[in-house]
Amino acid sequence: MTTNELTRERVRRRRVWLLVAAAAALVAVAFAAMATGLLDGSGSAAKSPRASAEPTSSASPSVTPSSAPAQAETLTMPKSVPVRLLIPAIRVDTELMDLGLQKDGTLEVPPGGFPAGWFKGAPTPGELGPAIIVGHVRFETPGVFARLTDLRPDDPINVVRKDGRTARFVVTRVDHFEKSRFPTRKVYGNLDHAGLRLITCGGLDATTNRFDENIVVFAELASEA
Repeated sequence: MTTNELTRERVRRRRVWLLVAAAAALVAVAFAAMATGLLDGSGSAAKSPRASAEPTSSASPSVTPSSAPAQAETLTMPKSVPVRLLIPAIRVDTELMDLGLQKDGTLEVPPGGFPAGWFKGAPTPGELGPAIIVGHVRFETPGVFARLTDLRPDDPINVVRKDGRTARFVVTRVDHFEKSRFPTRKVYGNLDHAGLRLITCGGLDATTNRFDENIVVFAELASEA
């Protein structure tokens, strides 16, 4: 091989090496960006608000109908106040009272074991976003949501509304959250569909006789009647 040929071969190898190095650098940048997107907290639960022994006041909700436009295939219903809740699997049939916020910004709770209550600052059941219904697991005697943890995915939940229509939901999951780490955004945050959250207390501490957890049932609108 002549001197010129050796020189050309060295230049060619150098170019190949530079291309490989550049490609490796791009891959490293892509993985770094992906890791940043996964770890920046955008998918993390919100920091918990104040804790309380009451069924639902461990969170300070700020719920409004989602600003995201509903897609054509998304099932939603017009606004109408809920008046009754029926959960056949756990034999719940209760009227619903209106609940607002307390002076400290936490969610009001029903004054007794029955009935359950609907948070009027949230979307109505069937509207786009998370409707919120809360109730006691115990109030001297077992409350309206005493058996909430018995619910399973696909169990039906029916909410009768003032307009005479019924929003039919199905359970998607049942979660337990420490009151000191209540995931406000996960429970009350905007949705791209019509959702429902049923909330009560859980995790009774036998020593203090206080509930350390909130039980949250997540459900999605399946149909209307």
